[in-house]
Parts: sequence; C-alpha cells; structure tokens
Amino acid sequence: MLETERLRLRAWEPSDREPFAHINADPRVMEFFPKRLTREESDATIERIESHLRSKGFGLCAAELRDDRRFIGYVGLHTPTFEARFTPCIEIGWRLASDVWGAGLATEGALAVVCHAFENLGLDEIVSFTVPANRRSIRVMEKIGMTRDAVDDFEHPNLPLGHPLRLHVLYRLRNPLKKP
Repeated sequence: MLETERLRLRAWEPSDREPFAHINADPRVMEFFPKRLTREESDATIERIESHLRSKGFGLCAAELRDDRRFIGYVGLHTPTFEARFTPCIEIGWRLASDVWGAGLATEGALAVVCHAFENLGLDEIVSFTVPANRRSIRVMEKIGMTRDAVDDFEHPNLPLGHPLRLHVLYRLRNPLKKP
C-alpha cells in the first residue's frame, strides 16, 4: 500500500467492483478509449489487474480518498501485452472518477507510484501513452516529469487501421537514481 496526503493506493476489494463499473461506464472517463465497459467487462478488468499484481508483484492499485475511504479508481504500474518498438516496458497509468478530476489527485498518486517504481522496484524507466487529444492525461505525464519524443509516437496495434484513437503519443521517464 502507498499513501499520499490525500490518497491510499491499496489492494482491490470486492466492494470496488460496483464503483469501478460506474467509472468504466462514464462517457467522460472513457472518452479516449474505444468504448465504455459493461459491468462484466469492468469486473474482468479487475480480475486481469489482480492477476498482474499476483504474478508481477506490482500493478494498478485501487485508489481511495484517505479522508472518507471512497474508492475513486486506480493508479499504478502495468506491463502492456501488445508488441511495439518500446516493449517490453512498464507503463504508469491512472483512471479516476470524473467527479474528482481537476484536484491533482492523478498527479499526486502518480508521483507516489514513480517513487515506488524507482526507489523500491529499481526500474530503469517507465512509460505512459495516450491519444494526442487526451490533454488531461498528458498534463499529468508532464507534471510527473515524463517527456515525449515525437519519434516514439506509435499506432496502437490493438486498434484497427483507420481507427480515430489508433495514434498514440509516448512519454518516458528514466530513473534518475541509475546512471545511463
């Protein structure tokens, strides 16, 4: 578990399923994903996240507000399963309920995850990616120190050719504790 001033990043609990399904059904949250998720798809996402946590020892942690313990989404690390020029890699990601946007919670949680990734896990680098129009996530990437080189931008292989969300920008952050 990781804690910040306002967040607790923890293991998933059965009670997280319903609010996570609401998050995954929110058109604002899922604007830059191919589709909103059904309850069954949302539950299957949690199962994949928990399997990743068990097998890798790190993953996408359930995020709750410390003051009222309300589940608000996830922040954490993930190993993408698709092939691209930059894989294998470890991705940092977040998905929070739209009613908590704009308060800096994604940045706060991501900074804690970055510290954990570099100080405790000893990772050399983390990446993050999204579509160019997702300015909110790009701002979080930049606030946590990630940088983009346009040469790294890619077409997401899990989306069909011509799909409006296929083009992705890639951001990277190297571990400052390790020499290049």
